[in-house]
Amino acid sequence: MKTMTTDELIDLLDANEDLNIIDVREDFEVEQGMIPGAIHIPLGSIPERASELDKSKEYIMVCKGGVRSANAGEYLESQGFQVVNLEGGMMAYDGELEFK
Repeated sequence: MKTMTTDELIDLLDANEDLNIIDVREDFEVEQGMIPGAIHIPLGSIPERASELDKSKEYIMVCKGGVRSANAGEYLESQGFQVVNLEGGMMAYDGELEFK
């Protein structure tokens, strides 16, 4: 599985790239803020909600520290999706946040 650093992600966000970010943290965690434009799909819901995703797109997976997002990414890769795991997750991310 490919990975990217939070600095690389912030550069893409600053360049207004069209990104597909999936935040797999739990509800109480995303209340503390999400990366702008991210979609919230808790880790446990990934298998049942994978049908909502487009296999022609690349998805950047995010969690608190990078482990759950790697697990979600491995599952999605096994289903034919293109994924990138954000190294260090939200603990390493110091960019802009949005609150839902």
